[in-house]
Amino acid sequence: MRDGISIARLGIPAVALVTEDFWPQGDFVAQSLGMPDAPRVRLPHPVAGTGEANLERVAAAVADEIVQRLAAAA
Repeated sequence: MRDGISIARLGIPAVALVTEDFWPQGDFVAQSLGMPDAPRVRLPHPVAGTGEANLERVAAAVADEIVQRLAAAA
């Protein structure tokens, strides 16, 4: 979240990728940094260490949403 918000503040479209387990923490960070509506996309948890095939499935499932949020932030 912090990186996404920092990049967005530079005027660069950004979307944070946040897993389900860390979504509430993302809410807290976004609120505390004064950007509660920071663009983000929810990923299943865990993603890391789940294998290349799973990473490809997750990427395919969220790619369109990432592009839409980037376009909206532009």
